[in-house]
This record gives sequence, C-alpha cells and structure tokens, in this order.
Amino acid sequence: MLLLYRKIVIIMSKAFTKEDNENDDELEAADAELQALPNKKNYITPKGFAKMRDELHLLLNKTRPDLTQVIAWAASNGDRSENADYIYGKRKLREIDRRIRFLSKRLEIAEVIDPVLVNPSKPVKVQFGATVTFSNEEGIKKTISIMGIDETEPSKGKISWISPLAKVLLNQEVGDAVSFKSPKGEEELEVLKIEYKEIH
Repeated sequence: MLLLYRKIVIIMSKAFTKEDNENDDELEAADAELQALPNKKNYITPKGFAKMRDELHLLLNKTRPDLTQVIAWAASNGDRSENADYIYGKRKLREIDRRIRFLSKRLEIAEVIDPVLVNPSKPVKVQFGATVTFSNEEGIKKTISIMGIDETEPSKGKISWISPLAKVLLNQEVGDAVSFKSPKGEEELEVLKIEYKEIH
C-alpha cells in the first residue's frame, strides 16, 4: 500500500512540475529532513502509526485533490504570474507533497511496538514503550514514556527513544542510578518504577 502511495505522489507531482522546478527543491528538502533521522528502523507505537497513516490518507485522498482543483480553477483565470490564488496554491501543494513524501518514507520503515504486549525480561529493564518513574538527587519524581521519534510530546512526558534522557535510561532496572547531563548540569537519577502499559 505504501508503495502505491509513493507512486501516486510521484505521478501527481510530475503533473505540477512542468512549469517550474520548485517542487524538486521541496522534495529534496524532505529527503534531507529524512536523512537526519535514523533510517534503519522507525520504532513507533500503534497509536503513533495510526495517526501518521490517517494523516497520509487524508492528504492523499482529500487535501491534495481539493487543492489541485483550486489550482486548476486559478490557472484558468489568466496570467499566472500575478494570480495570488494560483501562486499560493502551488506553494501549499509543495508543502503537502513534502509532507506526503515524509510520511510515506517514515511509515515504510515503521516497526510497530505495542507497549501493552511487551513481555519484559526478568528483571524488568527499560526498553522502547516503557513508562519510567525516576527521581533526582533532590527526591523530585518524574514519569516519562519512551516513544517513537515521530510521536514525542515532551510537555506530556512522551520522549523519543533516541533522546539523551532515554539513552541513559535504556536497559536500566529498578534501583539503578544513572548520570544525566541536563540543562541544569549533571544529575543523578534513580529508576523507581518501570511499566509497560497503554500510553495516553
């Protein structure tokens, strides 16, 4: 299915690049963005995968087709060089194509891991999908969930598995202490609890 999405994107993109090569620049920028991410495996939770898949489906089947109709209408109104609707539509189309390309490639290498179905080792260690409670030297507790790169929300305690904090916590057990370089400086953290549960 994802290969079909990519073919659709390429065909639709070619239809709009006959007039200029700006779309190529946007697609190259999307590739550069992807190259900055680990490309071996894209670990992601089922919810994160579904959210990205639904966004891609909406872009391909609703947003992009609707916009191409607007662009076609704007193009029929005369001089394209001074046609604001046409110029804006083309710019927006490039943004959508860039996002479609990004989502397609990320979903293509996705490896879905459901934290609820993880059968942790004994003793339980911190792995992808873990919800970890730890405390610092001052006894302040914090709980975070280790998730995919494309589904992080640090303000809600959802951090990427390649983030500095996740890296120091991975493979640790309850009772382990780790050193973490935070913006405040070197901190000593103690793992208090490790859970594998649904992440909201």
